[in-house]
Amino acid sequence: MRDLGVGFRYLLKGQRWVGRHGRQFGFGLLPGLITLLLYAAALVALALWGTDFVAWATPFADDWSSPWAGLFRGFLTAVLFALGLLLSVVTFTAVTLLIGQPFYENLSEKVDRDVSPDGTAPESGLPLLRELWISARDSLRIVVRALVWGVLLFALGFVPVVGQTVVPVVGFLVTGFFLTEELTAVALQRRAVDVRERLRLLRSRRTLVWGFGTPLAVAFLVPFVAVFLMPGAVAGATLMARDLLGEETAGDRSEESEESAEEGVTR
Repeated sequence: MRDLGVGFRYLLKGQRWVGRHGRQFGFGLLPGLITLLLYAAALVALALWGTDFVAWATPFADDWSSPWAGLFRGFLTAVLFALGLLLSVVTFTAVTLLIGQPFYENLSEKVDRDVSPDGTAPESGLPLLRELWISARDSLRIVVRALVWGVLLFALGFVPVVGQTVVPVVGFLVTGFFLTEELTAVALQRRAVDVRERLRLLRSRRTLVWGFGTPLAVAFLVPFVAVFLMPGAVAGATLMARDLLGEETAGDRSEESEESAEEGVTR
C-alpha cells in the first residue's frame, strides 16, 4: 500500500516542478487547450444532431406507436452522448499528447536533465515524424484496450447495487491505469521501451500506478482542470518512469534520509 502514497507524491512533484518552471508550464498548456476546443466542438455537435442521427439509424421504429418510438430513440440518444463523453475522457490524454508531442518531449527531457545525477537525458535519436508515428500507433492500441474496458464497465453499470458502487470505483482505477500508461510513454518511448514492456512495467507496480493515475482520472472529469494539470502530469510521469526503471534520481538519498528521520521522530 506504500506505493499508493508514492504514486500520489509523484503527481504532486510533477505539479511542483512545472510550478517552478513557468515557461515550460505555459508551453505545456497549448496542446490541452487545442484538444479541449476540438472535443467541445464535437460534443456540441453530438448534442445538437444526435437525435437526428439516431432517427436516421433506426428507420424500423418509424411505425411504432406512441410513446415507444420516442422513448426508444431518447434512450439511444442518451447512450450515444454518454459513450461520446466516455470516449472523450479515455482519449483526451492520448490526443493531447499526440498534438503536443514536441512540447511534452521537450518538457520530459528537461525534467530528466534536472533530476539526473549527471545532468543528462535519454534521447531516442529518431526523426520527429517517426516518433509521431510510433506515438500514434501505440496510443491507438491503448485506446482500443481502454474502450473495451469502458464498454464492459458501461454495461455492468446497469447491474443493481454493483453498478452504482463497485463499477465506478473500478472504472476510475482502470482509467487511471491507462492515463498513467499514456503519460509515462513520453519518457519511456525516448528510452526505446515498447508498449508491451511499458504495460508489463506498470502491471508490476499497480498500486504505484493507481496512486498516480486515479486522482488524475478524477480531476480530468473537469475539462479545464485537465488542461492545467497536463504539464505537471507529464513531469510527474517522467519522474515515475525513472522509478519504474530503477534509475537514480538526484534527491532520492536526501528524501530517504528525511523519511528515516521522520520515522525516528515518530518512534
